[in-house]
Amino acid sequence: MMQLIEVPDMTRFIVLFAALLAANLAQSAQLYRWVDDKGRVEWRDTPPPASAKKVERRSIEGSVIETSTMPYSVQQATRNFPVTLYTSNCGESCDRARAHLTRRGVPFTQKNPQDDVEGYKKLTNGGMEVPLLYVGREQLKGYLETSWDSALDSAGYPRQPVPGYAAPKPHAAPQAAKPAPASAAPGNGNSAGKS
Repeated sequence: MMQLIEVPDMTRFIVLFAALLAANLAQSAQLYRWVDDKGRVEWRDTPPPASAKKVERRSIEGSVIETSTMPYSVQQATRNFPVTLYTSNCGESCDRARAHLTRRGVPFTQKNPQDDVEGYKKLTNGGMEVPLLYVGREQLKGYLETSWDSALDSAGYPRQPVPGYAAPKPHAAPQAAKPAPASAAPGNGNSAGKS
C-alpha cells in the first residue's frame, strides 16, 4: 500500500511559481538560423555548432495579434456611415441624444451649429433645429430613439458597446452663447443673439 505524503502550502507555491516561470520563458524563446557546412539552412532553438556560417539569433515573443482598439465591424460602420451629432445647449433632448450614442458605443463627432450658423442653415435648408443626427448621408431631425436606432442598425453599428471597447468620450455639452450686456438695448443696432 502506498502512503500519500502531505505537501506543505509553501512547496505548492514554489512548484506553481516554477511552472509559471517556465511557461513565461517558453513564450520568449531564442531561435537560431545558420547555414551548415553543406550549404543547408538550419533553424533550431539550440545554438549552432562552431562551424556554422551566417548565424542569426532571433527572439520569439508570445503569439499576439495586435488589433486596433475599435472592433472591425465598428471600423467599417464608421468608415462607411460616419456619425455626426449637431447639438447646442438645448436641454434634455440634446442630453438624451448624446447619452444614446454613448450608451450604444457609437463613435461620433459632435458639432455646435452656433460655430457656423450660415453653414448649418445650408445643411438644413434654413433650419436651426437641434439635435440633428447624420448617419452617413441620412439626416434625422430631433431625437426619437426608435428612428435613431433604426438608422444606426442599418449602418451596422452594434446595439450595445462591444465588450472591451469603450466609445470615445464625447465633448462636453456646447456652451450657450453669452447673453448681451444689459446696456445693449434693443433697437440700437446690436445684432447679438439673433439667429
